[in-house]
Amino acid sequence: MTQNLKLELTEMVAPAVWSDLVPHAKRDAVVVVVPQMDLVEVGVAIATDNTAAVQRWIGEQLIAKPTPAQLTAWSSNTQKRLRALIIQPYVLVQDSLAIEGVAPR
Repeated sequence: MTQNLKLELTEMVAPAVWSDLVPHAKRDAVVVVVPQMDLVEVGVAIATDNTAAVQRWIGEQLIAKPTPAQLTAWSSNTQKRLRALIIQPYVLVQDSLAIEGVAPR
């Protein structure tokens, strides 16, 4: 089942612009995944209630709520592009530029 879920979630990863994610941020549902992590792996862990992995990643600061600095930066550039994966009730995001090896603005 996990392999099927992984394939399904892989197909659900999509680019998003910050302006589309603002409503989710307002309801405190955005989770930032560091570029070094596999967005789909995090999604599978959340979808399957793998609490141990999720807690470990939170503790290691590999996944977290957006910082005030990130929210401010993204709000000043509403066309900021991110990779996103919806795992109800959360929206997992990664900075597209950081993933591509370009320094974030």
